[in-house]
Amino acid sequence: MTLASLRHAGRALLLAAILAGIALAWLHRDALTPSAIEAALSHSRAAPILFLAGHVVASLLFIPRALVAAGAGLMFGLWWGLLWATLGSMLGSATGFLVARYINSGLLDIEGLPRFGAYFQRAERGGWPMVALLRVLPVMNHGFLNYALGLTKVRFADYLLGSFLGQIPSTVAFVEFGAAGGQLAGGKAGWLWPMLIGLVALAVAYGLRRLFRGRVAG
Repeated sequence: MTLASLRHAGRALLLAAILAGIALAWLHRDALTPSAIEAALSHSRAAPILFLAGHVVASLLFIPRALVAAGAGLMFGLWWGLLWATLGSMLGSATGFLVARYINSGLLDIEGLPRFGAYFQRAERGGWPMVALLRVLPVMNHGFLNYALGLTKVRFADYLLGSFLGQIPSTVAFVEFGAAGGQLAGGKAGWLWPMLIGLVALAVAYGLRRLFRGRVAG
C-alpha cells in the first residue's frame, strides 16, 4: 500500500469516527448537561485534564459549547472555570480546524457554498478580525465553524487569535452562569457576582452582534 493510499485511508477512518461520535452524541443528548459533566468529572484528581480532553471531543462532535462552559463554571467555580473553559475552547477550536484541513486536502471548495460561502471568503480576506466577528455572531454552530474555517485558506495563527478574541464574551457568560448555578445549588451566598458578570458579558456579546452584524453579512 502506498503512502498516498494510507493517507486516504486515515482520512476516511477519522471522518467515520467523527460521524459515529456525532451520531452517539445526538442519541444521548439528554445526558449532556452541565450537571452531568460536573457529576462525571468533579470527583477525579485529574478533573482539569479530563475536562480539557472532553472539551476537545465535544468540539469535534458539535456539542454546544455553552453546555461545556457552564459545566466548567459549575465544577471549577468562577475563575478556575473561566481558565479551563477558555483553554478547552481553544484546544477544541484548534483540533477541529486541523482535522478539517487534514481530511479535506483540497477536496471541497467551501467558499463556493451558496449560503455560507461569502462568510468564508470574507474570513480569508479579513484575517483574524473577521474570524473574531464570525465567532461573536451566531452565524453557525461553534464546532461546525471550527471545521468550516479549516477548509478555507485562513492562516492558522489568524484563526487562533480571532477565535480567542471572538469567544471571550460568550465564554465568560456561560462559565459565570454555571458558577452561579453551582453556588445556588449548594445553598451558598456567592452566586450574585458570577450572575452579574455573566449578564454583563452577555450584554457585551449582544452589543457586538448588533454593531458588527452588517459588516459580516454585507
